Amino acid sequence: MACLEPIAKGLHITHWTSSDLARQAVSDGIADAISPRTVWQILHDVDLQPHRTRYWKTARLDAEFKKRAEKVLWCYANAGKLAARGLWVVCIDEIPNFQILERRPWRRAIPGSIEQQEFEYTRHGTVNLLLFLIVHTGRMEVAVEATKDAKEYIRQLKAFRRRHRSLRGVFLIQDGDPSHTAADTAAYWSGCRGWWRGRFTPAHASWLNQAELLVGAFGQRYLQRASWGSRDQFLDHVDASWPEYNRLYAHAFDWSWTNHMMRQRFAKHLLKQVS
Repeated sequence: MACLEPIAKGLHITHWTSSDLARQAVSDGIADAISPRTVWQILHDVDLQPHRTRYWKTARLDAEFKKRAEKVLWCYANAGKLAARGLWVVCIDEIPNFQILERRPWRRAIPGSIEQQEFEYTRHGTVNLLLFLIVHTGRMEVAVEATKDAKEYIRQLKAFRRRHRSLRGVFLIQDGDPSHTAADTAAYWSGCRGWWRGRFTPAHASWLNQAELLVGAFGQRYLQRASWGSRDQFLDHVDASWPEYNRLYAHAFDWSWTNHMMRQRFAKHLLKQVS
C-alpha cells in the first residue's frame, strides 16, 4: 500500500505518512489495529520512505549527449597524466545571487538545546560566486563576479590564466550557462591559441560537472548557518574560507563513472528504443 499513490485509496493527500498508512491499513482490514510506530518500523526494515522525495532531471541520451559526455569523462580519467604535462582539468560552476543575510540574535548550542537562529533577517544584497575546481588535486579558487554575464565571465577566466601563466593550458569543464556559450566567450577562446580547451556537459546533465560536488562541499561548510553584518564582511569571509578549505578538506573527488560505464548505459538506452 505504501507504494501506491494515496489517490488509489480515494484520498487526495499527496503522500503517505505512517499515521495515514496505519489508519488505511485498519480501514482496509489489513490489521485490526496497528500503530504508526509499527508502520514506521515496517517501512524502515524494507528501506521505504514514502514521506521523502528527491528531484532529478532526465538527460537526453542522444548522439550529442554521448559526444559531450565522452570528452568530459576522458578529462577526468586522464587528469593526473595531463597535469604532469602542464595541462590542468578545471571544472567551473557558479553560485548566483547568493543572499547575504544577517540574523540577530543567535543562540549557540548548549547541553540540552540545539543551536537556534532568529527567523527574521536583514538582507545585505546578493553576490555571484564563481568556483574553480582543479580536478587532480581537488583544490579550489573563488572569484566574485560583479555581474552575471559573458563579459564578467571572460574577465574571471583571464584572471585565472594570469594566476597560472606557467601552465600549458586548461581543459575547462562547464555547463551550458548563457555566459559560457555566448559568442563573446567563444571569441575569447578562439584568440587564446588553444590555452583554453572548453568541454561542455550534455544538456540536463550538469551532474557530470565535478564543480557541483565542490559547491556542495564548500557551501555546506562555509555558506550555511552564518550571519553577516554587511557585504564586505561576507566577502572577507569568502576570501578567508577557500584557502582554509584547500588546507583542511581539499582532495580529488572519488569519481567512479567512466566512459565505459556511460557507453554501456547509452547502448542499453538505444536497445530499449529499438525494442
